[in-house]
Amino acid sequence: MFRGFYTVASGMLAQQRRTEMVTNNMANANTPGFKEDQAALRAFPEMLLQRFDKTAPAAAVSTPVGSVNTGVYMQETIPKFIQGDMQQTGNKTDMALVDLTMPVTNGQKGSVFFTVQDPNGQTRYTRDGNFTLDAKGFLTTGGGLYVLDANGNPIQLSSDQFTLTDSGQISGANGEQAQLGIAFAANPEQLIKEGSGLYRAGNGAALVNASTRPGVQFKLQQGFLERSNVDVSRSMTDLLTAYRSFEANQKILQAYDRSMDKAVNEVGKVG
Repeated sequence: MFRGFYTVASGMLAQQRRTEMVTNNMANANTPGFKEDQAALRAFPEMLLQRFDKTAPAAAVSTPVGSVNTGVYMQETIPKFIQGDMQQTGNKTDMALVDLTMPVTNGQKGSVFFTVQDPNGQTRYTRDGNFTLDAKGFLTTGGGLYVLDANGNPIQLSSDQFTLTDSGQISGANGEQAQLGIAFAANPEQLIKEGSGLYRAGNGAALVNASTRPGVQFKLQQGFLERSNVDVSRSMTDLLTAYRSFEANQKILQAYDRSMDKAVNEVGKVG
């Protein structure tokens, strides 16, 4: 009976976390470059029950009763790196990355990212090209992080009247030249999500330059933003499914509670 409580509780926790994940996806449906998360649910190891007859000889073979599942948990959330739709904004500082041809490694398709610098000077990666110029003319993200060039340096321009080629070459109004730093991840699912559209490579490693990686083809579009790849209709369905599953586990928990109440207060009562 107590095992049943734990099994049901694990199911409720898993569906609660799934609900939180789907809700976060829907909240970011209009965030440029956002990649929706997917949940990986996994069951705890099953236990095989066997019955032993105390009256049988010691060498007697036990009788299998069956297996008991000990619950489920949400093992991890994995971003789905599928290209989002392009949205034209007309802003010179808005940029969108378009995946053309990406190598496939162990069934996983690679992806490219803008390189930015966090406040600690560490390199981070993003698909959000909603950039702007700060007071000193540095190209920055909406959160104020420097956008880096191919050499890992911040990009400084005299004005927002610059042009961007498909390959990422920036030409400023006063003759400034810069090459956007575009990084390639062979397995983007291994990137660690940090929030605000930022990712980092594990173990402090840096991603390779996409321009020098054989088989990688991409292009940039100025005046466009990559929209999130969240399917709002499907997310709403997933949210209702998670809610119904939570509700079903809740009713089972109430049934267990009523059974325990009878076992404690009524079974074996002396009249």
